[in-house]
Amino acid sequence: MKYSIIILLFFKGMLLFGQASLDNVIYDKKVQTVQLTLNGTDERYPIISLNSGQQLKLSFDILGSQNEFFQYTLIHCDQNWQPTNMQQSLYLKGLTFDNISDFKFSTNTYVKYVHYNLVVPNENMTPSIAGNYILKVYRNFDEKDLLITRRFMILNNQTKITATAKPASLAEFRFTKQELNFTIDYNATLIPNPLQDIKVVILQNNRWDNALRDVTPQFASNGKLDYNYFDKTLFNGGNEFRFFDIRNLRQFSQNVRTKYFDSVYRCLLNMDEPRGSKQYFQYTDFNGKRVVANREGINSDVDGDYALIQFQLSAIANIPANTDVYVIGEFSDWKLKPEYKMTYNANRSRYDLEAPFKQGRYEYIYSLFDNETQKPDESIFEGNHANTENEYLILVYNRNLQFNYDELIGSTVFNSNRP
Repeated sequence: MKYSIIILLFFKGMLLFGQASLDNVIYDKKVQTVQLTLNGTDERYPIISLNSGQQLKLSFDILGSQNEFFQYTLIHCDQNWQPTNMQQSLYLKGLTFDNISDFKFSTNTYVKYVHYNLVVPNENMTPSIAGNYILKVYRNFDEKDLLITRRFMILNNQTKITATAKPASLAEFRFTKQELNFTIDYNATLIPNPLQDIKVVILQNNRWDNALRDVTPQFASNGKLDYNYFDKTLFNGGNEFRFFDIRNLRQFSQNVRTKYFDSVYRCLLNMDEPRGSKQYFQYTDFNGKRVVANREGINSDVDGDYALIQFQLSAIANIPANTDVYVIGEFSDWKLKPEYKMTYNANRSRYDLEAPFKQGRYEYIYSLFDNETQKPDESIFEGNHANTENEYLILVYNRNLQFNYDELIGSTVFNSNRP
């Protein structure tokens, strides 16, 4: 009942600013380690081509020793992630909902859980048009008893995108921001009014919280759109991600100071220092991604244990003690979640957090809430550097006038350090 009230208040709050878009959300605290990947790979961009035979794999754990009955459905959305008005039968082949029947119980773990897998599309349910979709998981045939929602996309490729990222051209941002320049080649016979019908969304490191939208082309001619701005396609450079490795709970692990067992495994990480004013140091990272794996077992899905990870971050003198500080990464859906909010320790002048993580290698950064932008802001703890290696995703949507929906017609991933 408590969590239902919290969720209701959240949506009421969103409605004050307009209709709430659907997002990656976990509605039950028993749900852990939610991942949506390209089936058979570790690819994190949830994009598959229409009628290609490609599939996405959703996996998650439910803490406890009892399995539950879950169903799922797919909801078609516009480019702003608001549900379209189409009937499901118009964009889904087969069933409009189905059961999740692939589950396994954890083995040889101190923390008990049930692991669930779902592959979509499948023989029972297949999207029939391109665009944005929400995968919705719920309990006992009650769509109001939500468990998980995940964003994914179906691509009907009709474009060629050429893109680069470089340090910003503007002098004031030259050392802190990255500038994206790109062109979109499209079929002019299929899209007669590209300036009105084509919309572009740009993501950095697969984050939706700071995505760029509503960027109009600088030039349009001969079936090509040019986006070559000095100021409209800028992202903060950020910093390379911090990380810890708990794939092995019995031996030495990188960036873990101490491990001990107290009914569950507990791992104390090395003390982290703010990097906002420090010199940039380059090293290879995975841009905030995690690798769920257990080097001591056979099948990480069911024999990977959960450990309580203890974070420590030194405080900054010019930040008020009551400032809300969070740990974020792919594991938090890039959100400032209460379960990853740190506590200020006045005696030791630092921020502390203890949270459960399944065995694996995790990347993270520290962030606070920016009242001005209403978004997470990690700049003060992590800094911004134009040379930071980042990964970018460009999504191109076209308004399908015949059926009145936003069709995903282009997608590309590129890296700031590689042409």
